[in-house]
Amino acid sequence: MKYFVAFFVCLFSTASVAGETLLEGDFIQGGMVLGKTEPGAVVSFEGKPVRVSKDGVFVFGFGRDYKKTARLDVQYRNGSHEDRTLEIAPRQYKTERVNGLPPSKVTPSEKFLKRIRKENGEIARIRTLDTNEKWFLTGWQWPAKGRISGVYGSQRILNGVPKRPHYGIDIAAPTGTQVVASTDGMIKMAEKDLYYTGGTIMIDHGFGLVSVYSHLSRLDVKPGQFVRQGEKIGEVGSTGRSSGPHLDWRLNWFKERLDPQLLLPPMKN
Repeated sequence: MKYFVAFFVCLFSTASVAGETLLEGDFIQGGMVLGKTEPGAVVSFEGKPVRVSKDGVFVFGFGRDYKKTARLDVQYRNGSHEDRTLEIAPRQYKTERVNGLPPSKVTPSEKFLKRIRKENGEIARIRTLDTNEKWFLTGWQWPAKGRISGVYGSQRILNGVPKRPHYGIDIAAPTGTQVVASTDGMIKMAEKDLYYTGGTIMIDHGFGLVSVYSHLSRLDVKPGQFVRQGEKIGEVGSTGRSSGPHLDWRLNWFKERLDPQLLLPPMKN
Protein backbone atom coordinates (compact mmCIF):
# COMPACT_ATOMS: atom_id res chain seq x y z
CA MET A 1 0.00 0.00 0.00
CA LYS A 2 1.16 3.55 -0.67
CA TYR A 3 0.94 6.85 1.16
CA PHE A 4 0.01 9.44 -1.47
CA VAL A 5 0.38 12.28 1.04
CA ALA A 6 4.13 12.04 0.34
CA PHE A 7 3.54 12.61 -3.36
CA PHE A 8 5.70 15.72 -3.63
CA VAL A 9 8.25 14.66 -1.04
CA CYS A 10 9.76 11.67 -2.81
CA LEU A 11 10.26 10.56 -6.39
CA PHE A 12 8.01 7.53 -6.04
CA SER A 13 9.96 4.50 -4.90
CA THR A 14 7.79 2.33 -7.17
CA ALA A 15 7.22 4.90 -9.87
CA SER A 16 6.95 4.25 -13.58
CA VAL A 17 9.14 6.83 -15.30
CA ALA A 18 9.21 7.90 -18.94
CA GLY A 19 9.99 11.31 -20.41
CA GLU A 20 8.88 14.03 -18.01
CA THR A 21 5.94 12.14 -16.48
CA LEU A 22 5.93 10.13 -13.25
CA LEU A 23 3.20 7.69 -12.22
CA GLU A 24 2.63 6.29 -8.73
CA GLY A 25 -0.12 3.91 -7.62
CA ASP A 26 -1.70 0.50 -8.05
CA PHE A 27 -1.79 -0.76 -11.64
CA ILE A 28 -4.45 -3.31 -10.79
CA GLN A 29 -8.21 -3.58 -11.12
CA GLY A 30 -9.65 -1.17 -8.55
CA GLY A 31 -6.40 0.78 -8.34
CA MET A 32 -5.80 4.52 -8.37
CA VAL A 33 -2.79 6.24 -9.95
CA LEU A 34 -1.36 9.70 -9.32
CA GLY A 35 0.61 11.41 -12.06
CA LYS A 36 3.11 14.28 -12.10
CA THR A 37 4.11 15.86 -15.37
CA GLU A 38 5.56 19.19 -16.47
CA PRO A 39 3.33 22.24 -16.03
CA GLY A 40 1.35 22.97 -19.17
CA ALA A 41 1.36 19.40 -20.47
CA VAL A 42 -1.90 17.97 -21.83
CA VAL A 43 -2.83 14.47 -20.63
CA SER A 44 -5.35 12.02 -22.10
CA PHE A 45 -6.41 8.69 -20.60
CA GLU A 46 -8.03 6.22 -22.96
CA GLY A 47 -8.49 9.02 -25.47
CA LYS A 48 -10.28 11.37 -23.06
CA PRO A 49 -8.73 14.52 -21.55
CA VAL A 50 -7.73 14.39 -17.90
CA ARG A 51 -7.61 17.42 -15.62
CA VAL A 52 -4.03 18.50 -14.94
CA SER A 53 -3.22 21.07 -12.25
CA LYS A 54 -1.05 24.10 -12.89
CA ASP A 55 1.87 22.25 -11.31
CA GLY A 56 1.31 19.11 -13.39
CA VAL A 57 -0.66 16.81 -11.03
CA PHE A 58 -3.33 14.45 -12.39
CA VAL A 59 -5.13 11.30 -11.32
CA PHE A 60 -6.94 8.34 -12.90
CA GLY A 61 -8.12 4.86 -11.91
CA PHE A 62 -9.26 1.42 -13.01
CA GLY A 63 -12.63 -0.16 -12.22
CA ARG A 64 -13.39 -3.65 -10.91
CA ASP A 65 -13.40 -5.39 -14.30
CA TYR A 66 -10.98 -3.13 -16.13
CA LYS A 67 -9.35 -4.58 -19.24
CA LYS A 68 -5.71 -5.73 -19.38
CA THR A 69 -4.22 -2.49 -20.72
CA ALA A 70 -4.88 1.24 -20.73
CA ARG A 71 -3.49 4.04 -22.88
CA LEU A 72 -1.99 7.23 -21.45
CA ASP A 73 -1.04 10.06 -23.78
CA VAL A 74 1.00 13.16 -22.80
CA GLN A 75 1.57 16.18 -25.04
CA TYR A 76 4.41 18.38 -23.80
CA ARG A 77 4.74 22.14 -24.30
CA ASN A 78 7.72 21.75 -26.64
CA GLY A 79 5.59 19.69 -29.03
CA SER A 80 6.97 16.29 -28.06
CA HIS A 81 4.57 13.43 -27.48
CA GLU A 82 4.50 10.41 -25.15
CA ASP A 83 2.13 7.49 -25.72
CA ARG A 84 2.30 4.89 -22.95
CA THR A 85 0.53 1.55 -22.65
CA LEU A 86 -0.18 0.59 -19.03
CA GLU A 87 -0.60 -3.04 -18.01
CA ILE A 88 -3.44 -3.63 -15.53
CA ALA A 89 -3.21 -6.68 -13.27
CA PRO A 90 -6.41 -8.76 -12.87
CA ARG A 91 -7.91 -9.80 -9.52
CA GLN A 92 -10.02 -12.62 -8.17
CA TYR A 93 -13.08 -11.67 -6.14
CA LYS A 94 -14.99 -13.34 -3.33
CA THR A 95 -18.61 -14.43 -3.31
CA GLU A 96 -20.65 -13.32 -0.28
CA ARG A 97 -24.11 -14.41 0.82
CA VAL A 98 -26.37 -12.02 2.75
CA ASN A 99 -29.65 -13.40 4.09
CA GLY A 100 -32.46 -12.01 6.21
CA LEU A 101 -33.14 -8.88 4.15
CA PRO A 102 -36.75 -7.74 3.62
CA PRO A 103 -37.89 -8.96 0.18
CA SER A 104 -38.62 -5.36 -0.89
CA LYS A 105 -34.93 -4.47 -0.44
CA VAL A 106 -33.82 -7.35 -2.68
CA THR A 107 -36.38 -6.84 -5.44
CA PRO A 108 -38.10 -3.45 -5.06
CA SER A 109 -41.73 -3.11 -6.06
CA GLU A 110 -42.92 -0.83 -8.86
CA LYS A 111 -43.96 1.92 -6.44
CA PHE A 112 -40.36 2.36 -5.27
CA LEU A 113 -38.75 2.40 -8.73
CA LYS A 114 -39.43 6.10 -9.38
CA ARG A 115 -37.80 7.01 -6.09
CA ILE A 116 -34.82 4.74 -6.79
CA ARG A 117 -34.28 6.24 -10.25
CA LYS A 118 -34.36 9.78 -8.85
CA GLU A 119 -31.87 8.94 -6.09
CA ASN A 120 -29.56 7.09 -8.47
CA GLY A 121 -29.70 10.01 -10.88
CA GLU A 122 -28.45 12.44 -8.24
CA ILE A 123 -25.68 10.04 -7.19
CA ALA A 124 -24.61 9.70 -10.83
CA ARG A 125 -24.60 13.49 -11.25
CA ILE A 126 -22.28 13.98 -8.30
CA ARG A 127 -19.93 11.35 -9.71
CA THR A 128 -19.47 13.50 -12.83
CA LEU A 129 -17.97 16.41 -10.84
CA ASP A 130 -14.52 17.47 -11.99
CA THR A 131 -13.61 20.06 -9.35
CA ASN A 132 -10.31 21.85 -9.83
CA GLU A 133 -9.10 21.22 -6.27
CA LYS A 134 -6.36 18.82 -5.10
CA TRP A 135 -7.99 18.00 -1.77
CA PHE A 136 -7.17 14.30 -2.29
CA LEU A 137 -3.45 15.02 -1.81
CA THR A 138 -4.09 15.28 1.94
CA GLY A 139 -3.79 11.48 1.97
CA TRP A 140 -6.28 8.85 3.11
CA GLN A 141 -7.32 7.30 6.41
CA TRP A 142 -9.86 4.75 7.60
CA PRO A 143 -13.23 6.49 8.09
CA ALA A 144 -14.26 4.17 10.94
CA LYS A 145 -12.86 1.43 13.14
CA GLY A 146 -14.35 -2.05 13.14
CA ARG A 147 -14.27 -5.47 11.53
CA ILE A 148 -13.96 -5.70 7.75
CA SER A 149 -17.16 -7.56 6.89
CA GLY A 150 -17.28 -6.96 3.15
CA VAL A 151 -14.59 -6.34 0.57
CA TYR A 152 -14.36 -4.57 -2.76
CA GLY A 153 -15.36 -6.50 -5.86
CA SER A 154 -17.13 -9.34 -4.11
CA GLN A 155 -20.26 -10.80 -5.74
CA ARG A 156 -23.21 -10.66 -3.37
CA ILE A 157 -26.10 -13.09 -3.25
CA LEU A 158 -28.98 -11.46 -1.36
CA ASN A 159 -31.57 -13.86 0.00
CA GLY A 160 -30.36 -16.31 -2.64
CA VAL A 161 -30.63 -13.81 -5.54
CA PRO A 162 -27.31 -12.91 -7.30
CA LYS A 163 -26.80 -9.14 -7.42
CA ARG A 164 -24.28 -6.68 -8.78
CA PRO A 165 -20.75 -6.80 -7.34
CA HIS A 166 -20.00 -4.86 -4.18
CA TYR A 167 -17.95 -1.76 -4.95
CA GLY A 168 -16.89 -0.72 -1.47
CA ILE A 169 -15.53 -1.83 1.88
CA ASP A 170 -17.92 -2.77 4.69
CA ILE A 171 -16.74 -1.95 8.22
CA ALA A 172 -18.92 -3.63 10.84
CA ALA A 173 -19.20 -1.60 14.04
CA PRO A 174 -21.84 -0.82 16.69
CA THR A 175 -24.51 1.73 15.85
CA GLY A 176 -23.24 5.15 16.89
CA THR A 177 -19.58 4.48 16.08
CA GLN A 178 -18.15 7.71 14.68
CA VAL A 179 -17.45 8.06 10.97
CA VAL A 180 -14.86 10.59 9.80
CA ALA A 181 -13.86 12.06 6.46
CA SER A 182 -11.23 9.90 4.81
CA THR A 183 -9.54 12.98 3.33
CA ASP A 184 -10.28 16.67 2.76
CA GLY A 185 -13.24 17.56 0.60
CA MET A 186 -16.58 19.26 0.02
CA ILE A 187 -19.86 17.64 1.09
CA LYS A 188 -22.03 17.16 -2.00
CA MET A 189 -24.73 14.88 -0.57
CA ALA A 190 -26.07 14.40 2.96
CA GLU A 191 -29.31 12.39 2.81
CA LYS A 192 -30.85 10.61 5.77
CA ASP A 193 -32.92 7.99 3.96
CA LEU A 194 -32.00 6.80 0.48
CA TYR A 195 -33.76 3.61 -0.55
CA TYR A 196 -30.71 1.37 -0.85
CA THR A 197 -28.04 3.13 1.20
CA GLY A 198 -30.07 4.83 3.94
CA GLY A 199 -28.15 7.67 5.58
CA THR A 200 -25.67 8.65 2.86
CA ILE A 201 -22.87 11.20 2.54
CA MET A 202 -20.88 11.93 -0.63
CA ILE A 203 -17.66 13.97 -0.51
CA ASP A 204 -15.96 15.58 -3.51
CA HIS A 205 -12.17 15.34 -3.20
CA GLY A 206 -11.38 17.02 -6.51
CA PHE A 207 -10.31 15.85 -9.99
CA GLY A 208 -13.22 13.38 -10.23
CA LEU A 209 -12.60 11.58 -6.94
CA VAL A 210 -15.76 11.19 -4.83
CA SER A 211 -16.14 9.06 -1.70
CA VAL A 212 -19.41 7.63 -0.39
CA TYR A 213 -20.41 6.71 3.20
CA SER A 214 -23.61 4.69 3.53
CA HIS A 215 -26.08 3.18 6.04
CA LEU A 216 -25.43 5.96 8.55
CA SER A 217 -27.65 6.38 11.61
CA ARG A 218 -26.66 10.03 12.04
CA LEU A 219 -25.38 12.78 9.73
CA ASP A 220 -23.35 15.67 11.14
CA VAL A 221 -22.68 17.61 7.92
CA LYS A 222 -24.60 19.45 5.21
CA PRO A 223 -24.10 19.92 1.44
CA GLY A 224 -21.66 22.73 0.72
CA GLN A 225 -19.71 22.18 3.94
CA PHE A 226 -15.93 21.70 3.68
CA VAL A 227 -14.49 18.97 5.89
CA ARG A 228 -10.95 18.10 6.86
CA GLN A 229 -9.48 14.62 7.02
CA GLY A 230 -10.43 12.99 10.31
CA GLU A 231 -13.37 15.32 10.96
CA LYS A 232 -16.53 13.57 12.16
CA ILE A 233 -19.25 13.46 9.51
CA GLY A 234 -21.72 10.95 10.99
CA GLU A 235 -22.26 7.68 12.82
CA VAL A 236 -22.49 4.02 11.82
CA GLY A 237 -25.99 2.60 11.44
CA SER A 238 -28.07 -0.02 9.65
CA THR A 239 -30.28 2.16 7.47
CA GLY A 240 -31.35 1.36 3.91
CA ARG A 241 -30.63 -2.12 2.58
CA SER A 242 -28.62 -3.49 5.47
CA SER A 243 -28.66 -6.63 7.59
CA GLY A 244 -26.72 -5.08 10.50
CA PRO A 245 -24.85 -1.97 11.62
CA HIS A 246 -21.88 -1.18 9.38
CA LEU A 247 -20.32 1.48 7.20
CA ASP A 248 -20.21 0.92 3.45
CA TRP A 249 -17.33 3.11 2.23
CA ARG A 250 -16.67 3.64 -1.48
CA LEU A 251 -14.38 5.67 -3.71
CA ASN A 252 -15.09 6.64 -7.32
CA TRP A 253 -13.10 8.26 -10.08
CA PHE A 254 -15.97 9.39 -12.26
CA LYS A 255 -17.60 6.15 -13.50
CA GLU A 256 -14.71 3.95 -12.35
CA ARG A 257 -15.31 2.38 -8.94
CA LEU A 258 -12.03 2.11 -7.05
CA ASP A 259 -10.90 0.00 -4.09
CA PRO A 260 -10.16 2.43 -1.22
CA GLN A 261 -8.43 -0.31 0.76
CA LEU A 262 -5.53 -0.18 -1.72
CA LEU A 263 -4.75 3.32 -0.46
CA LEU A 264 -4.46 2.37 3.20
CA PRO A 265 -2.25 0.45 5.62
CA PRO A 266 -3.95 -2.31 7.66
CA MET A 267 -6.45 -0.97 10.15
CA LYS A 268 -5.02 -0.54 13.66
CA ASN A 269 -6.91 -2.03 16.59
